[in-house]
This record gives sequence, C-alpha cells and structure tokens, in this order.
Amino acid sequence: MPASRPSAVLFDMDGTLVDTEHLWWQAAAELAAELDLTLTDADLPEVLGQAVEHTAAHLHRTSRTARPEADLVSRLNESFAGKVAAEIVPRPGALALLTALHAAHVPTALVSASPRRVVDLVLDSLGRHWFTTTLAAEDTPRTKPAPDPYLTAADRLGLAPAACVAVEDTPTGVASARAAGCAVLAVPSAVPIPAADGITVLASLEQADLGFLSSLTAA
Repeated sequence: MPASRPSAVLFDMDGTLVDTEHLWWQAAAELAAELDLTLTDADLPEVLGQAVEHTAAHLHRTSRTARPEADLVSRLNESFAGKVAAEIVPRPGALALLTALHAAHVPTALVSASPRRVVDLVLDSLGRHWFTTTLAAEDTPRTKPAPDPYLTAADRLGLAPAACVAVEDTPTGVASARAAGCAVLAVPSAVPIPAADGITVLASLEQADLGFLSSLTAA
C-alpha cells in the first residue's frame, strides 16, 4: 500500500463519527433526575465514552437507589436508542473522510462501546458499506477503556494494532486504543484530551486526510 495511505483506520462511533454524545448525556441526566440526582461536570468521566453498565453502576452507587442496577441499564439503553433513532447527525468531516478511505480501499472498523442495537441504528443511517468490520459492546469480554475492542478490530483486519490508527473523542476511548497499541487521533467532543506520545489531537476530522493518518503510524 502506498505510504500516503494508512494501513487501517479504526473509528469510535459516538461523538467521533456521529454527534450522539450529547444524547447519551441527556439519557443519563434524565435517569439521574428520576433518582433525585443532578449530573455535573464531575460526572463526565463516568458517563461520556463509557459503556452503559459503567454509567448505570455509577448512578446506582451515587443515588443509593433500591432499584436494581439491571433496571438502570435497561432504562439507559431504551432512552439512548430512542434518542439516536430520532437524531443521527454525522460529525463535521466524518463522511468525507470515510469516502476517501473507501475510495482508497483502506480497511476500516467501527469500534463502539455502545450496544449493538444502537450501533445498528447508526449503521443503517450512515451506511454499512463504509466499514470492513464493526464491533459493539457485546462483541468483546471487556469494553473500553480495556484494550479488547481495538485488539479485536485489528485482529479481524489481520493487522498488528501498531499498524492501525484509532480515531477517538473521549479519554476513555483514547485509553482503550493506546492500551491496545494503536496510534491515536483524538478529536475531542466534550472533554479536553492532551496530546501525548502516540496521541495526536485535532479540532475536527475536517483537518484529517489519508496522508495525515498515514503519518501517525509512520511516526
């Protein structure tokens, strides 16, 4: 493959390709209100980029509610899925970048901590043809911030994680991709992400092209 193209690109979904992080926050905030809680910026690390089980456990622990944790998981899933079904908006530059990767025959993966139900809603809207493979929360023993999702995506593509660029928008997702050994392009959605070894930060996917992505693994 020419040096101007990345070997593979592994995309997070919520907040990276589609503008859904605010919908997830809304779902969590509405459930918190039912539990007599008010979410603040201090709760961001427990909500944004996290699997539904993690956020439900946080709300259960903080509220000390008698409601079963499984009930909170179900409520979050239903609420988020409903919001996503009603409002799927691509992030700036996302479709243009997917188009360029597809035209260049660069393998891609969708690597999400959202449940398969929500992933499928987004795929039906964006188009499944953009992705060589897709992973949802149920597809690995552990989800983000564990490295399992990105390790599995790279394995499905037949590549070493170090040959892949992961595109993320939250510290949780960045931690997962770095733990797997991927080079990371961070495009923060709600929480600042500092540049670091192996982590390049851009304000928008509109600033990324194939040559730029290729340079991240070359570095």
